[in-house]
Amino acid sequence: MATLAICIVFFPVVLLEGPSRFLFVPMALSVVFSMLASYVLSRTLVPLLSRLLFLKEDHEHKKGLFYRFNQIFDALQARYTKAIPFFAGTDFFPSADTGLMKLHFRAPAGTRIERTEQMVAKIEEKIRAIIPDKELLTINSFIGTPTSYNLGFVPSDNAGEMDAEISIALKENHHPTVEYMKKIRKEVAANFPDSFAYFQPADIVNQVLNFGLSSPIDIQFDYADVNKSYELAQSLMRKIRTIPGTEDVALKQVFNYPTLRFNVDRLKAAQLGVSQRDIANSMLISLSSSSLVAPSFFLNPQNNVNYLVVVKTPLTELSHVDDLQMTSVTPSGTSILKSNLSTAYKLQPTSASLLVGNPTQRLGNLANMESLTTIDSVNHANVQRVVNVTASAEGRDLGNVISDIQKAINDLGTLPLGMKISVRGQGEVMHEAFTKLGLGLLISILLVYLLMVILFQSWLDPFIVMVAVPGALCGILWMLFITGTTINVESFMGAIMAVGIAASNSILLVSFANDIRVEKGLSPLQAALEAGRTRLRPVLMTALAMVIGMTPAALALGEGGEQNAPLGRAVVGGL
Repeated sequence: MATLAICIVFFPVVLLEGPSRFLFVPMALSVVFSMLASYVLSRTLVPLLSRLLFLKEDHEHKKGLFYRFNQIFDALQARYTKAIPFFAGTDFFPSADTGLMKLHFRAPAGTRIERTEQMVAKIEEKIRAIIPDKELLTINSFIGTPTSYNLGFVPSDNAGEMDAEISIALKENHHPTVEYMKKIRKEVAANFPDSFAYFQPADIVNQVLNFGLSSPIDIQFDYADVNKSYELAQSLMRKIRTIPGTEDVALKQVFNYPTLRFNVDRLKAAQLGVSQRDIANSMLISLSSSSLVAPSFFLNPQNNVNYLVVVKTPLTELSHVDDLQMTSVTPSGTSILKSNLSTAYKLQPTSASLLVGNPTQRLGNLANMESLTTIDSVNHANVQRVVNVTASAEGRDLGNVISDIQKAINDLGTLPLGMKISVRGQGEVMHEAFTKLGLGLLISILLVYLLMVILFQSWLDPFIVMVAVPGALCGILWMLFITGTTINVESFMGAIMAVGIAASNSILLVSFANDIRVEKGLSPLQAALEAGRTRLRPVLMTALAMVIGMTPAALALGEGGEQNAPLGRAVVGGL
């Protein structure tokens, strides 16, 4: 019965989804199979070995270390009590000091990539001054946006030449990474007041737990008017910066990117046989080449290798606005005013059309230029344009930080009709995981109770056994509180294990009390006292064995041990 109680409490893992399922299903299966194997051995091999080892055992021996230990233990059996206080915060997954940092730096909008490179070089110098050489392993910087890949498939917040990502790796036996992050934030803010920087998840575990987001907390504004979303996002950012425990508060999009807009005089262009598409294609080829929309290849006959042929205007020839206005616009070959529109758009320019009737035009002859600021990159969710405010929790548990952020969202007042503000990231996944684990824990407790009802043939005795569960839960919260550990999926699994062991120990006490009451005719109170005195040794042996086994995990020993520490601490506290 005790073995089945421990096995049943792992039922909640079947309700998990996502990363939590892949993390804890193997652990639950290993524990269940180990318990079943130990039960088989306890009924086969252990009695045989006990018979052989205890054949010549002298129980009346009154000297030696074991005798003195038994005297002390007998005194302990006479009186033992428990006391429990509690409180703890919540996190989705415990953080570990992996020695990795990823700093996103954003210079003023429109900064040229050469200037951004100079600023990043200065930041790297500051980082080397903060982190000793004996602890610093590598610094890698990625400036600007990739030229050969779609940004939708690149996990980066870089939106232009003013953006850079600086990856920092530390050696083993380094000082706490969080302390270095605080110093780097302070240095960047002091030396680059017109820029801002924020840290992103650098290790693979946090990146997976964020489900593709660039931060643990992502507040998404979903509204048709993106400028109105931007205004409310700015207001919310000011509120979030005042919340204790929030760091790296930033706006993902850039709304003040310098832009040159060419407004085409369509009537004039039509008279000259130039369509809007002709102007757009000519600008595209001049500035970015046609390698993506109409790639051209050269086959080398000597080695049979294809080479991509790219033709565009050299950057040295685009140093002034007048250079853009001198861009050549090639007409499609037929006057739009004298032909059907569909026919004109299907025609391709020919040598005859370039020489006769529709000469090549300059962009300045067809369009007027204006200077303005616009949004640099547009993010979509379900087709709608969205604005994202990102943040992270540091020095405080994620659950309370998200709770305060939700209050700040409510303080924004009445939102425009149709606007939706959602808090995504680890908090959303944490709430879902905790809900399913909590439901599973209640179901597992109910299953243990019903199992004992069948085996005890009583409704009252299993209830007495389950009285130990609240005590175990209080012990778990007490241990998490004194160790400064939050409630997360790891500590939740430790709580499930502790509940199963507490129930199995209670079964030993209640079953022994029932047996001795029938055998010796004792009252219920006398049977309970005798069961507590007699069964104290096996219960302590079971608890101590588990505590000793979980101590290395609870102490967070080894690289990345912080991630398994909550599980060990929860088990130790529950026992």
